Amino acid sequence: MVTVNQGVTANTEVFEDIKKMGAFDVSACMNCGLCTVTCPLSISGNEFPRKLIRYAVLGLDEKLVSHPEPWLCYYCGDCSDQCPSEAEPGEFMMATRRYLTSRYDWTGLSKRFYLSEKWEIGALVALALVFLSIFVVSNLLDISRMQGDNVSIDTFAPIEWIHLGDIILGGTLAFLLLTNAFRMYYFIILNDKSVKVPIKLYFTEIKAYIFAGLSLVTQYRWLSCDSKSRWLKHLILVTGYVTIFSLVVVFIDTFQVDDTRWDISSLLGYYATAALLFVTLEAMWSRYKKKEQMHKHSHASDWLFLILLFLTATSGIFLHLSRLMNLAYPSYIIYVIHIMIAGPMLIIEVPFGKWSHMLYRPLAIYLSMVKEKAKTIVN
Repeated sequence: MVTVNQGVTANTEVFEDIKKMGAFDVSACMNCGLCTVTCPLSISGNEFPRKLIRYAVLGLDEKLVSHPEPWLCYYCGDCSDQCPSEAEPGEFMMATRRYLTSRYDWTGLSKRFYLSEKWEIGALVALALVFLSIFVVSNLLDISRMQGDNVSIDTFAPIEWIHLGDIILGGTLAFLLLTNAFRMYYFIILNDKSVKVPIKLYFTEIKAYIFAGLSLVTQYRWLSCDSKSRWLKHLILVTGYVTIFSLVVVFIDTFQVDDTRWDISSLLGYYATAALLFVTLEAMWSRYKKKEQMHKHSHASDWLFLILLFLTATSGIFLHLSRLMNLAYPSYIIYVIHIMIAGPMLIIEVPFGKWSHMLYRPLAIYLSMVKEKAKTIVN
């Protein structure tokens, strides 16, 4: 830490951390501003990426974390395509979102995961072993649950246990996300001494949060970036994820069944699986071939996220096929493997990784609108 002017401190580690989290060569930036001019989402009062690049290079951490702009970027890649210095400002914005995620996270785990693949993979493996031990111990205590020639997932993994697990997992994730969201609110609003937000403004602008939530699901702001194909792919991914999450958490009673009947939950399950497989395979292929600007410099966490989604979907397919063929023991083994993949993925990716943007992005849109409105009231 060094003091640069009137109590403003510079943290020399900020830029190094952002580089390690994926920023390509933003030190080559000439501060010409072409990236800001090019971006269709950069507007007066919320300019990016130029301003944020300067904050990072100068190590102005307090300035960087007090701005919501990194979450307003959808990384269409136009700024990187137009950059005369090839500084990859779009990749910088992606890396900055990872850095901000690590700053919001009070546990410090997010930073460790983003800076070290060993830490993230180790945490996933450790959690997978925890899930495995739960199934091993529970079935050793009651071996009768694995006996019989016919598949009985509900006997092997009683729905009451799944409900309890959902409550524990959901409560833990909600606690982590909400506490991290408060830190985001603190950095952007409470710790910014340049603006005071009246309490009533949070309520009068609540419609902004509702629209922000809709933007998360529909990702309509992609259309402003002239990225219709990327918008459609992301929409498919989000609807697939929301569908399977709802089936597993909310409608588990009708989704986890032992017979082969067809109903609406079966059809929805097929759609969700197909959506996850299509988008993850397409994204991995694009990253491998470096086809799109946003996939030219993939961080290890991006690959791991896609691999986990793909393995979750494929293990679900094998489980379904095994159940349809009434293979009891293979079904139980695949079920455990499926949980060992999906459970750790949720625990790591939702509060500490890529899925956290599902909370941070709409909240950033809401807080930026509140902040800008507060400035007009003061002025």
